[in-house]
Amino acid sequence: MDQNASGEDSDNIDWDTEDELEIQSSPLPSSSRLTYPDGEATVGDAEAITTTDLSHSKLIHHFVGMGFPEELVAKAIEENGNCTVTLLALENSPQQEQPVDSDHYSSDYYENFADDLSDSDSWCEDEENTDSLSGKEKALSFLKKMGYTMEEASIAMERCGPDASVDELTDFICAAQMARAADPFFPELPEKPKRKLLENGMWKRKKHRGCDSRTMFDEEPLRLPNPMIGYGVPTELCPTPYRNLPEAAAGPPYFYYENVALAPKGVWDTIKRFLYDVEPEFVDSKYFCAAARKRGYVHNLPIQNRFPLVPLPPRTIKEALPLTRRWWPAWDTRTKLNCLQTCIGSAKLTERLRKALEDCYDDEPPAHVQKYVMDECRKWNLVWVGRNKLAPLECDEVEMLLGFPKNHTRGGGISRTDRYKSLGNSFQVDTVAYHLSVLKDLFPGGINMLSLFSGIGGAEVALHKLGVPLKTVVSVEKSEVNRNIVRGWWEQTNQKGTLIDFDDVTRVDGDQLERLISNIGGFDLVIGGSPCNNLAGSNRHHRDGLEGKESSLFYDYFRILDLVKCIMAKPN
Repeated sequence: MDQNASGEDSDNIDWDTEDELEIQSSPLPSSSRLTYPDGEATVGDAEAITTTDLSHSKLIHHFVGMGFPEELVAKAIEENGNCTVTLLALENSPQQEQPVDSDHYSSDYYENFADDLSDSDSWCEDEENTDSLSGKEKALSFLKKMGYTMEEASIAMERCGPDASVDELTDFICAAQMARAADPFFPELPEKPKRKLLENGMWKRKKHRGCDSRTMFDEEPLRLPNPMIGYGVPTELCPTPYRNLPEAAAGPPYFYYENVALAPKGVWDTIKRFLYDVEPEFVDSKYFCAAARKRGYVHNLPIQNRFPLVPLPPRTIKEALPLTRRWWPAWDTRTKLNCLQTCIGSAKLTERLRKALEDCYDDEPPAHVQKYVMDECRKWNLVWVGRNKLAPLECDEVEMLLGFPKNHTRGGGISRTDRYKSLGNSFQVDTVAYHLSVLKDLFPGGINMLSLFSGIGGAEVALHKLGVPLKTVVSVEKSEVNRNIVRGWWEQTNQKGTLIDFDDVTRVDGDQLERLISNIGGFDLVIGGSPCNNLAGSNRHHRDGLEGKESSLFYDYFRILDLVKCIMAKPN
């Protein structure tokens, strides 16, 4: 569950939490344009400017600083004149788009991705003759001329769709490059890509036949249920709240596995196959709190007689953050936040938004300014804190939205950046508690739990809130920061049981498990959610599915669960 963080004052996205924009069904544009009486200016990927007050040399310097070639700017000025040179004029030039400003770029929230391409060396490199090329081919050729590799260009085209503008494609590539630069564990693009481009300029996908199920999977996106309520949520009943568990899935122990819902269809098929053919339960946490979080859960828990934590948490933004009501404009119609990420929007971004709003003389900004502001608000989960003032969520607000106690991640030498990182990769406590609530009557004397990929202790907090005594918790978590958070919570809540922690899930073996089971009498619950790095987010254009470096840890979850089942099935 724990991935990588971005700097707290940087726009670099930690893509490992990879949800799309949950509330908005349509993808957000990479930039918006503000039109002024004297010209058009782009606000978003570059700061808004008007050109009438800029001298010839300043204008050239400004656009060169934004990434446009100097020759292109000079040509545009010559053709259009100083007063009419705008980003639009440059955009319509033969050299069209430029990479976006690294300080402000769009998020990668698209669901579809083509992973397998044919040979890039066969791509036509005749840059002069493009009349016969398709729209896709022209875009790829142009991106290549801009200096991007063919793999970067082709992946961006497939991820953003055939109708994406060059601006959107460069946004995608730039965001991925920034994430890779900020994250030492982010895989680099190979110099000789394994998946290559095309045959005769036509897109073709390899069809995997006769491949090992662990190494190949269908790239077709999984069709998720709508509404995403699994076997029911407190406010919505499932029309068929029954299921037949396969015999192999029966406990002991109970098990509970979580990962991002928006993984490719084949990934969930593989997870299901390994976890005893149990159907995933897909649930969006927007039914439990004021923020969306689409997740899949594979478990063998009973689904009858569930109950929620009380009091019920606030389920709208204004209920959760009442101080925002005073400043919330009528034209911001959001009632839910999007998926809470591991990073926040920067001070530079919120300053640009303030200036864009203050430049509007009317009480209500024009539609194009509203659209620009709303795009950024949805992308970064910004909230209103003053007149024309937007801000990212504070750590304690994220804790509250995810169901953790106040200051759960605060103190003890933990940086603000680490707090956002740990929270962004955690369970949503109220959602998980609803599923685990059936254990309260089953284990009135307390529970022995094996917690894999424990993170900041979402499962432990959920059971504690439910009133289920924690007799023994064996926690396996690689992050020392997170282990310290869980240890601190354990002591502060005066837990009477025993907390045992390990740092490497890959080193948990049968001998260790036998000793633990012998000492405590067996595990009642094996719970965890392995990393989603190679399943979703911007990493998806590098993803190797469940064979990726991080996401392959799913197989350790299954390995350990299966060992526990086998050991506990042995006669005493």
